[in-house]
Amino acid sequence: MEQTSPVKLLPLCSKEAENLDIILACDGAASVGQVGHAVAVELTNTVESARMCCITAVAAESKAHVDIARRARKLIVINGCANRCASKVLERLGIPYTYETVISKEGVDKVPTLDFDEEDVSRIARKITDEVLNQ
Repeated sequence: MEQTSPVKLLPLCSKEAENLDIILACDGAASVGQVGHAVAVELTNTVESARMCCITAVAAESKAHVDIARRARKLIVINGCANRCASKVLERLGIPYTYETVISKEGVDKVPTLDFDEEDVSRIARKITDEVLNQ
């Protein structure tokens, strides 16, 4: 894939976690998981303090990633559906989070598709920004 613009490098969360609002998001294989992932990307790209991190690495108990989650200035969890998998990973490891949302409770239907409405992404990203990131 050809790169047409400069690559935007993200802050190194392993070095700067205390200064970052770390986002751990569902990326499940349904509409709500894809919205959760897209919201995390949107927040990472638009809010200077926000940085998505890998929930799978935390679940695998990667020492570096568990440490990032523990040291985050704020820890934001975006679950796709009522299963709350991302939150349960943190709860199992005894890692408290600052904020939790469930995409399927935000007016997005869980459908077995990878397609989603960008307006849902923008709306939910704004809500998270207003409720937690701007505080």
